[in-house]
Amino acid sequence: MLKKLWVLLFALCLASGAAEAAKIKLGVDGGPHEEIGELVQKLAAEKGLEVELVRFADFILPNAALADGDLDVNSFQHVPYLEAMMKDRGYRLVPIGNTVLMPMGAYSKNVGKLEELKEGMTVAIPNDPSNGGRALLLLQDQGLIKVDPAAELLPTVLDVTENPHKFKFVELEASQMVRAIEDSDFSVITTNYAVESGLIPAKDALFIESSKSPYVNVIVVREGEEGRPEFKTLVECYQNDTVRKFVDEKYKGAIVCAW
Repeated sequence: MLKKLWVLLFALCLASGAAEAAKIKLGVDGGPHEEIGELVQKLAAEKGLEVELVRFADFILPNAALADGDLDVNSFQHVPYLEAMMKDRGYRLVPIGNTVLMPMGAYSKNVGKLEELKEGMTVAIPNDPSNGGRALLLLQDQGLIKVDPAAELLPTVLDVTENPHKFKFVELEASQMVRAIEDSDFSVITTNYAVESGLIPAKDALFIESSKSPYVNVIVVREGEEGRPEFKTLVECYQNDTVRKFVDEKYKGAIVCAW
């Protein structure tokens, strides 16, 4: 009888451990990433995985929280940003799956089309290396400036080699870029913040990135933990036809699935 009791207790401990292993904390930023995360949370629950969403108000804290062990995984960033953060802060993080592409666009209350651009206009761009570089490359794609190709995906304003319109660049936190529309001639904004503020990129943007952009968003975990079964389930829930339908219907081309 005692032996059977020990066997039962051991089985209960194993079950308890399995239940704990099926819970993860997922860091997202507000707007589309959070909205998509809420759907993924529901899909994961159907597979026996409990996902706790942790919302962040900026791009800095989710990687710090992941590196420190306060999160298990995050989903808010593209690879160039991740690589810049790892280089700058020594994080050991790795992407495990693609999510969506959020094309960056330029928005203005003073300019309705490119032909209205004037010399000396103020252009607000994000101040983090990857999104600031992304904004400059977008301006280059529109033929407005040229940047040093040696800077690759991370040019800064110091890498601008030609500026025929004599733009004055103002660098701000990415989360402040929507407000910058009021104080600049145009502001280059990531789509998550644009959509969160009520802008419709396909309609409101002066110009926007093409679908060939290398800035696809990814799911990120700590290096060495890529093989955890919970993460395999999470990726499956992100890369799901239900999610694709939600993204297509809600964002109407402003955000596209990238798997």
